[in-house]
Amino acid sequence: MAEDFSVVVLASDLGIDARPFLTRSDEVDEQENWHDCPQYLEDEDFSDLDLLQFFTLQGLDKSGNRIFRVVGKYFPARVVSAERLKKYIFQKISNQCSEGPFCLVYMHSTVQRDENSPGITILRWIYEDLPSDIKDRLQLVYFIHPGLRSRLVIATLGRLLLSGGLYWKIKYVSRLQYLWEEIKKGEVEIPDFVKNHDNVLEHRPLTDYGIEPDPFQLAEVQSSSFSLNRYENRWVS
Repeated sequence: MAEDFSVVVLASDLGIDARPFLTRSDEVDEQENWHDCPQYLEDEDFSDLDLLQFFTLQGLDKSGNRIFRVVGKYFPARVVSAERLKKYIFQKISNQCSEGPFCLVYMHSTVQRDENSPGITILRWIYEDLPSDIKDRLQLVYFIHPGLRSRLVIATLGRLLLSGGLYWKIKYVSRLQYLWEEIKKGEVEIPDFVKNHDNVLEHRPLTDYGIEPDPFQLAEVQSSSFSLNRYENRWVS
């Protein structure tokens, strides 16, 4: 008798990694208890990932949650496998924040999908594989500078690809000034490029929606009445 099979259709232009959906069930059974083996993690050297500073423990938010800062631009998605990323995140949380509530401050500023994003399904896979106590201790995910694409993907596919627990923990933060309503300044380090991007969005709010109103900065070019009258005269003639 032929083996049962299923078909999963995913849109190719949404940055979704299909690998978790293609994993054999027997392979999943073998790996489902990977986090119960401390020695399995201790043999791994993550010093190279530590140097990148894309996942670091910071201060506290105003609710008393420990903060893990996640800088998307610092993550080299092309060279770090999903399996290694999962082990690294688990080790960091287990060693540096073994108890008590915590939150994530994810900085999406200037992230390039092909270079820095592991994909929404990989993030779901990592979250689902974390021990239940870690998932329970995660209180909020502050999503800083979400682009239009990210909002659309999470709004349309978030409930399908993300578990309900994680989906409802995401809080969009379009500007840094709104982050300070939840976290005191100085509790989390903001890279300069994030601050610069925030300034760009402040002066060009349509950029939030994927619209660049003045890509060549023509509004900054000063015009004179002489030049305007000159061209008006040409049109009249």
